[in-house]
Amino acid sequence: MAQIANFAVLSSLVLLTSGVPGPAQAQQSSMSFFITSVGLGKGGDLGGIDGADRHCQTLAEAAGAGGKTWHAYLSTQGPNAINAKDRIGSGPWSNAKGTQIAASVADLHSDNNKINKETALDEKGMMVKGRSDTPNQHDMLTGTQHDGTAIPGADATCSNWTSSTDGQGSAIVGHHDLIGNTQGPNFWNYSHKTPGCSPANLQRVGGAGLFYCFATN
Repeated sequence: MAQIANFAVLSSLVLLTSGVPGPAQAQQSSMSFFITSVGLGKGGDLGGIDGADRHCQTLAEAAGAGGKTWHAYLSTQGPNAINAKDRIGSGPWSNAKGTQIAASVADLHSDNNKINKETALDEKGMMVKGRSDTPNQHDMLTGTQHDGTAIPGADATCSNWTSSTDGQGSAIVGHHDLIGNTQGPNFWNYSHKTPGCSPANLQRVGGAGLFYCFATN
């Protein structure tokens, strides 16, 4: 019996050191959607849309899912406006636990998507704090209308994700937990504007500069 027990221990050690992925690693390598576990620390200044993409890629690589191309779900405004829905691939997308949150772009922007507090996990597979938690961090930067297209008119993207200065625009955010806005919508990608672009003004209304990341391939 002792020999059998020793063999079992040795077998476990071999598996741990052989590079064979365990269940959690395998799920995260198939992950194609997550919320950033941390922001960039500069409010609405994400280093532009390219900087936001790099943040997605860096977090995905740290979580073992760097073999894909990752884009932030963000729109930009102006003459060369970019729609968030046009830069995230075609789906389907699944979270770090393997739960599919949408089958396609159309599904993602319909009432059939599966995004909510329980499924909109970060890249580590952890739940993100919502309206009922302390601190509330349910505001997700998007700069996007409910249909995934850019916001017309006044600045709603913190100067296309380059500003952290109050008095110079704001950002449209969505609520990943789908609750909190008593005066309007609580969509995952569209709920309300922030009062400014500084970290303090994002935090004041329930945000931490977090955003959604999608694998485009």
